[in-house]
Amino acid sequence: MKKFVILLFIGLMSFSINAQEKVAKIEFKQTTIDYGIIEKGANGIRTFEFTNTGEAPLIVSRVSSSCGCTVPKKPEAPIMPGETGEIEVKYDTKRVMPIRKTITVLSNADTPTVALKIKGEVVKSKSVLEKNKKSLMEQ
Repeated sequence: MKKFVILLFIGLMSFSINAQEKVAKIEFKQTTIDYGIIEKGANGIRTFEFTNTGEAPLIVSRVSSSCGCTVPKKPEAPIMPGETGEIEVKYDTKRVMPIRKTITVLSNADTPTVALKIKGEVVKSKSVLEKNKKSLMEQ
């Protein structure tokens, strides 16, 4: 019985040592999304796509934004090695103003914190913007 317990203990130790060598790696297609110039009330949903290029399951533990006008949504299930995942970001386009926000992603990857950015500008209407551009060009 003692030999079995010792053998089991050694087996578990070697398994934990091997498991520590494998890490998850998160690689985003792009780390900045440019909304461009969009109208007030337009669709504010965009998606950051990423791949787990590591050898262990990737677990996104938390995704937060720099303000309440941006709501990120993280994947709930682990992303297995070689698989892709998405982080959906919804910006409140009811606010007429420039967009400059940061989304922070926390995971078990070799780089545990990644900063994603969204940028652009929300205008009342594109026709008003085009009229302003024409009047500026005429001057």
